[in-house]
Amino acid sequence: MKTKIHQIICAVAIVLGFTACVDNDSDVPENRYSSTKVTAAGFLEQNEDKLSDFITMLKRTPYFALLSTYGDFTVFAPNNEAFDKFMQTHGYPTIEAIPQPVCDTLARTHIIKGEKAYFTTDISEGTIQEMSMADTYIELSVDIDEANNNALIHYANKTARIVQFDDSVTNGVVHIVSSMIPRTSDKLPDIIALDSTVTIFSQALFLTGMADSLMAYIDETYPEWGADKTSQDSIYTDNIKVACLSGDLTEVPARWPEKRLFKFTAFIEPDSVYKRYGINNLDDLIAYTKKIYDDSYPEDAGLYDDDFKNRKNPLNRFVSYHLFDRIMPYSDIIMSQDFFSSHWEKKKADPEEIYETLSPGGIVRFCTVGNDNELYMNRKGLNTNYSIRGVRVMKAQDSGTSLQQALNGMYHYIDDILAFSKEVREDVLNCRLRFDANVLSPDFQNSGARGRVGVQKIIAFRPGFIKNWTVMGEAAFVGLHGDGPWWSSYKGNAMNINGIFDVTFKLPPVPKSGTYEIRTGYTVGNERGVVQFYLNGVPCDIPVDLRIYGGDPTIGWVADASDETTEDKNLNKAIDKAMRNHGYMKGMDTWYQGGDKANSLRSHSHNLRKILATVYLDANQTYYLRARQVLKDRRCYWNFDYLELCPKSVYDSPQGEDQH
Repeated sequence: MKTKIHQIICAVAIVLGFTACVDNDSDVPENRYSSTKVTAAGFLEQNEDKLSDFITMLKRTPYFALLSTYGDFTVFAPNNEAFDKFMQTHGYPTIEAIPQPVCDTLARTHIIKGEKAYFTTDISEGTIQEMSMADTYIELSVDIDEANNNALIHYANKTARIVQFDDSVTNGVVHIVSSMIPRTSDKLPDIIALDSTVTIFSQALFLTGMADSLMAYIDETYPEWGADKTSQDSIYTDNIKVACLSGDLTEVPARWPEKRLFKFTAFIEPDSVYKRYGINNLDDLIAYTKKIYDDSYPEDAGLYDDDFKNRKNPLNRFVSYHLFDRIMPYSDIIMSQDFFSSHWEKKKADPEEIYETLSPGGIVRFCTVGNDNELYMNRKGLNTNYSIRGVRVMKAQDSGTSLQQALNGMYHYIDDILAFSKEVREDVLNCRLRFDANVLSPDFQNSGARGRVGVQKIIAFRPGFIKNWTVMGEAAFVGLHGDGPWWSSYKGNAMNINGIFDVTFKLPPVPKSGTYEIRTGYTVGNERGVVQFYLNGVPCDIPVDLRIYGGDPTIGWVADASDETTEDKNLNKAIDKAMRNHGYMKGMDTWYQGGDKANSLRSHSHNLRKILATVYLDANQTYYLRARQVLKDRRCYWNFDYLELCPKSVYDSPQGEDQH
């Protein structure tokens, strides 16, 4: 029954799409219960009989006045019942007795000040794309009330029941909850240590010293709010020229984050999973990981067994392979959840994303399977057909009631043992490794820049504060625009790198040493630049002119034949081969601009892949790609869409590389 209800909810959400967005004018949609034209603050006062405690608390902070202003707010308003439970638990006799810092934290935890308002028709199950004002994510889930004709029950962060939802106001939406949305000031390792279902992994986390790697929260060296192109009154202060659909340049506002946060995500096997493999304690896990990693790294076998903090120790490798230096909400690990059904051709390939872990040299392939978009790690196959099942990541509603979100990150339960085994390195990851540009630094995700659907505004990044990147050059600018179904780019987003830039970023590691093609995906435009690429300081052929469309003879793009006959297929292969001879490839056929299946990126002469180098890459070595703008024009830019590391076993296979 729960699965069926979930399918119905997803279908409704897809149909409604973005229609729930608030325009902050007289056309505000009707309140779920009664028509209203009031602000969020006004709505709270209209419902003072059940929200008086929340109002009293908010008026002790700046946030009640904030909810009277222009903006797009999503408010989860705790009712008086929620405050009664909170005050009894913490021993506060009155609202006035709650310490001021606690009031401020409670207010920020329950308010999202974003670029749109979020209704349950937008997201019924999944993580809201923008963080709360307390820099934490709110995850929505549903259950069924069997005692009340199977009515849907909505929850925020698993335990806060939403008793009234989707009340539209002129500056957003208000949901009423019957308990406080849980939040903690503890760091991720401490939250994991409190979970009685993951004791074995928790012990390993501390024994290896990897817990110490998960303690950072905020960069104290980051310029203060109001400095370096930001201001509290006008967040979007600088306009960046980008190409719109007409091909003309348009100015798009850009925002620099107020602060730089460090966040982490862990994927953890519960003790019950270990027990299936005869692992009942930490010593059993140590023995298990030695067997796995001695096979995967035979050159290190037996050398570091007793040095658990050594990065080549088997247990250390195992634990750190479960850890990521970025925030990874379940529903946005692959791409914006709005796009799964309308923009990806699942019959050809599973939606995927690849991430680097905290284990040196370790990468994980995530993919989604089925209509419910079940999330897997290191799976090999297509949809429900697979040769290697992989490890399933459990959704919030299937994960009990433990708080899985810390001040500086979150963790997910997984249903099988995750390891960077020989099978994973040589089989699962023996594939074209495609990295969306916005996963090439954790700062792109920890800032909330990734996954902003339908938002054209750009999140910009200050040089010196992008992990794994160095940014230099006159008027150099690095930013990420929001995910747009209208963009002719992979997953609807891309990096905008503007000015007379000179940027260098670290390449993700390859799972196995060998010969690889290094490629970049990009879109062409008259306002683009000419870029010289370097690999570890060595030039990658001649500069790439990003202004030249695919139909130019130097590239050789020709539209595909119908692909219905053998003759057509052979013709398309011949076109692909001719393009490769020029160092280019078409875009993939699995992503559709605007959700139109006749409009895949492969059908666009302005969406190209450039083969930058064909080189031997050592799995134990670090590589850097440098991109230098050679035109002396500050208006030009590079629309950096994605990076590919493709092994020779794929691009030079007898059957040839697929078009996906």
